[in-house]
Amino acid sequence: MCPVCTVGVVAGLGISRLLGIDDVVSAIWIGAFILSFSFITIDWIAKKWPRLMANYYSLPTIVVIYLFVLIPLKLDGTIGIVGNSLWGVDKVILGIIIGSLTLLLGGYADKYQRKKFGKIFFNFQRVVFPIVALIISSVIFYYITRQ
Repeated sequence: MCPVCTVGVVAGLGISRLLGIDDVVSAIWIGAFILSFSFITIDWIAKKWPRLMANYYSLPTIVVIYLFVLIPLKLDGTIGIVGNSLWGVDKVILGIIIGSLTLLLGGYADKYQRKKFGKIFFNFQRVVFPIVALIISSVIFYYITRQ
């Protein structure tokens, strides 16, 4: 995650606030992006340096990428705004957690479906399952946070 990307994330949250989109909904997509970028980075490291055995460094890589996003959000003041919480958790942190878990759930649902039925039902199924899961969670949290 580059600093420019992090600034883009902060700007995206700011723009979503101006549009009236709740932080938890925006952060759902940010969390999914961070996790997806983490997996892409791990795969890239594994292909670029196969001797390094990137699987051993998967968890530290994921943690570092999350920190590259969360630390600037905290320093910018986006995380930790008084009153910007849902269920006692900061909305940005909660959204990132929900988005990451939703992306994982969508990916596991695709793998489960392929294993159970032994085939792919439609093109780009691997992409559609996580995206639909993210859309569903975004709609749910949109209605939860609507006032």
